Amino acid sequence: MNFEYTEEHLAVRDAAREFAQTELLPGVIERDTHATFPHAQIKEMGALGFMGMMVDPKYNGGGMDTISYVLAMEEISKIDASASVAMSVNNSLVCWGLEKYGNEEQKEKYLKRLAKGEIIGAFCLSEPEAGSDATSQKTTAERNGNHYLLNGTKNWITNGNTASVYIIIAQTDPLKGHKGISAFIVEKDWEGFVVGKKEDKLGIRGSDTHSLMFTDVKIPVENRIGEEGFGFRLAMETLNGGRLGIAAQALGIAAGAYELALAYSKERKTFGKPICQHQAIQFKLADMATEIEAARLLVLKAAWLKDQGKEFSQASAMAKLYASKVAMDVTIEAIQVHGGYGYVKEYHVERLMRDAKITQIYEGTSEIQKIVISRGILS
Repeated sequence: MNFEYTEEHLAVRDAAREFAQTELLPGVIERDTHATFPHAQIKEMGALGFMGMMVDPKYNGGGMDTISYVLAMEEISKIDASASVAMSVNNSLVCWGLEKYGNEEQKEKYLKRLAKGEIIGAFCLSEPEAGSDATSQKTTAERNGNHYLLNGTKNWITNGNTASVYIIIAQTDPLKGHKGISAFIVEKDWEGFVVGKKEDKLGIRGSDTHSLMFTDVKIPVENRIGEEGFGFRLAMETLNGGRLGIAAQALGIAAGAYELALAYSKERKTFGKPICQHQAIQFKLADMATEIEAARLLVLKAAWLKDQGKEFSQASAMAKLYASKVAMDVTIEAIQVHGGYGYVKEYHVERLMRDAKITQIYEGTSEIQKIVISRGILS
């Protein structure tokens, strides 16, 4: 076992930390309050290479490993989870799927711009009746000569209105069930593609979450990813990496809240001394630090397994299940350490608590992670 980061890992982590502190922290409360997407900040993240970190350099990516990616995700998430979820979707769901299974024409046309951050992407699997049960796709893509006609609705789509390129999972042969599900690349400005209202959310309020409606949207056959019927496998494999990105996000939210609580405990005084000298607060900080370190090791192990080409689906499910729980537990305790100040926006921790909850829901709920884990340990 080697628990040391490489010089490259440290450089990536430090660059992400500096960017988060200097570019994301100013205005993060206002963006949350007004549900404003961080356009300028995401553009800068693209310029710095954070939107296509693991993509091969020949497609304008950073060529980095998964450990570098989760380290950067943690640092960005400490400050602004709305920015980090856009980063996670673009890296884990969109760029990864295109690089792994797209053809050369698709990579040249779409992946190069996505990896460079010139445009951002969205991954469209969830529907009103197909959340955790991803097999129940009602969106259809019917072959008609050299194109498909796409009809249906997707919801809870991150980057829903800001994206330019969308990976759409749709049913091409309903009689085959999940084996009749296919994947397509769709562009935003195609006729019949309508972006619905923006969701007014509890947390990650700066994230661009929308429903999407499709009415006879014409998709060229060359925009299908893989063969017909490949879509469900693509979605499931993509989500393995996606849940790892969200595990790193949850870890970052927890670590950010802990760092704020630790700093505040050294400044705030009661009964004539800093509250960090009271055992009640010391024990809270000890529990928070221990839980965060355990979550970090689970995240890093899953990332390492992925980098080694080993099976990592169970490890990533464990990382997401535990890190998302730690995010909720630690942010609640961080508010408690802050007392009344923790309940107001100025001190950031109430926002981190609101952001934490979604990590137990998207990219597979905690209950779904337990199904993945139990299948792994019973097989």
